[in-house]
Amino acid sequence: MNNLMKIACVFVFLTNIINAQKIDTDSIKTPMTNQQLSLNYKKVIIPSLLIAYGIVGIESDQLKLFNTQIKEEVNENIDRKITIDDFTQYLPATSVYGLNAFGVKGKHNFKDRTIILGTSYIIMSASVLSLKSITKVERPDGSAFNSFPSGHTATAFAGAEFLWQEYKDVSILYGISGYIIATGTGAFRIYNDRHWLTDVLAGAGIGILSTKIAYWINPWIQEKIFKSKEKNSISAIAPFYNGKQLGIGFIRSF
Repeated sequence: MNNLMKIACVFVFLTNIINAQKIDTDSIKTPMTNQQLSLNYKKVIIPSLLIAYGIVGIESDQLKLFNTQIKEEVNENIDRKITIDDFTQYLPATSVYGLNAFGVKGKHNFKDRTIILGTSYIIMSASVLSLKSITKVERPDGSAFNSFPSGHTATAFAGAEFLWQEYKDVSILYGISGYIIATGTGAFRIYNDRHWLTDVLAGAGIGILSTKIAYWINPWIQEKIFKSKEKNSISAIAPFYNGKQLGIGFIRSF
């Protein structure tokens, strides 16, 4: 129960970020409309349920048994590991920049979408790393006690939601493809015996929710942090975690 209380504190952090987007919205002079600044709680139902399932699975004997059954079933039918998930976790997000490079314009320009992606990764990484240190769930292969939640899956689904938001109005196929890749990434985390099902589902929920929050608070961030009338450059710092390594990415445009 002590761990569950700590987990609750992490999601209080997420809630505070959601509420922060309401601060000083009257003073924001960006092109964003009041409708875009509003928060539609219906859109967070699915990621919240995914996170809730994963959290319940930490203590639920029934869900732990289901995790074990899936692990045993997978181990009986695989001959070798396929580590493609180390790369596919980044594919949905990088696809946004790739499509734009080929002339397919998304919702935001380079500067704005980079700020959004960086914000999403900061929220996602802080949540994932905090939960890993709190829960200390053993990985299926017994290699470490940082299984919950899946960082690869969170990264992939954060990117998938990013791709969806930027290109759903251009073609729904772009958005769907991102979620297919993210789902495959989560499946490979189970296939490679690196994560339990509950880890993957929670990671997916955190990734989606992190990007949704990033879009909601983007007008406030643009106004309070990145607004500049004299400078034409923009910098973004985005931490990442791939299950083994923690790092920081830096992007600067002029």
